[in-house]
Amino acid sequence: MATRTSLPVLSNVLLSTDDGRLRVAATNLEIGVTTWIEADIQEEGRITIDARLLGEFVNTLPAGGVELTVDMTRMALTVQSGRDEATINGIDAEDFPVIPSIGDEGFGVEIEAQNLRELISLVEFAAASDDSRPVLAGVLTRFEGDQVTLASADGFRMAVNEGALASSVEERTDLIVPARAYRELARIIGDFDETIRLAVTPNKSQVMARIGDTEWVSRLIEGTFPDVRQIVPKEFATRVDLSREILLNAVRRASYFARENNDVIRLVISPGEDDLTPGNVEVTANAAERGNSHSFVDASVSGGEVQIAFNSRYLSDVLSVLKHGQVTLGLNGTTQAGIIRPSGNESYTHVIMPMVIGGQ
Repeated sequence: MATRTSLPVLSNVLLSTDDGRLRVAATNLEIGVTTWIEADIQEEGRITIDARLLGEFVNTLPAGGVELTVDMTRMALTVQSGRDEATINGIDAEDFPVIPSIGDEGFGVEIEAQNLRELISLVEFAAASDDSRPVLAGVLTRFEGDQVTLASADGFRMAVNEGALASSVEERTDLIVPARAYRELARIIGDFDETIRLAVTPNKSQVMARIGDTEWVSRLIEGTFPDVRQIVPKEFATRVDLSREILLNAVRRASYFARENNDVIRLVISPGEDDLTPGNVEVTANAAERGNSHSFVDASVSGGEVQIAFNSRYLSDVLSVLKHGQVTLGLNGTTQAGIIRPSGNESYTHVIMPMVIGGQ
């Protein structure tokens, strides 16, 4: 796990015996991950070892058992597999931070693992990538009744995703979880397809999840997240339904030209001449020295014609994570925020602010 501090032990992984199993843990003080591996324990012990070096060496070993031996006098670990062996110097486990484990105290809730993984994947990318406004580097996680809502925003876009819990909560609870911590959780969940438990430490400073034999823990961000319900437009003057894949490819083609012009691409939405004629979306980009790009996407358009400019990366990001065949664009003119959601599904909404450029 990458470290964000200068403490040498945080570059290490903790190896310790624990109730007849091998416990492996890593932390950077923001995120902690602990997993337990079945092992034949000959003698109790623990040590911390450089995570990268240990991982690189073990990954090259042939399939089969590995024997680990700790020399507490030299503070070193010997790794042996067949005739292959390495001795790696370590740091005393006493210097390793304590990673909390899920208990019965404090707030807890059950959720299907794949449900949570999808909820995370559709919002985490819209969080701010820096910590200048810490709240926006996090993902609002709201538990209310039998529903959970995840939302992220960076000041130019916002993603909101709603899903079901496997157990209800008695009162609304809001958490702000760092987006990078959620990315790690989604990676750990992988193909795990059972119910997992999310819990909050009694002091409400950390959130934890148990995924099979692995536990994940993250610090929580203090602060107040923007009012999600106020930001999402309720009605739209123009509604567009079209193919997600075709629109994504048109946006990508335009983005090759837009990258020299602040990633600006224009959408011109035109309704059909009559009820039998499809409308279309023209996607264009101009680069003063490179040239320009024009693509047309057939669409079902209700409402008037609209011309609007967006950041091509923001459009590509959301269209890339959606899996549905059709998407809906909701627009209220050139200078108002637009929304993108899977057609026929209002549990997910992505809001994008337009780019105001000359000539608009």
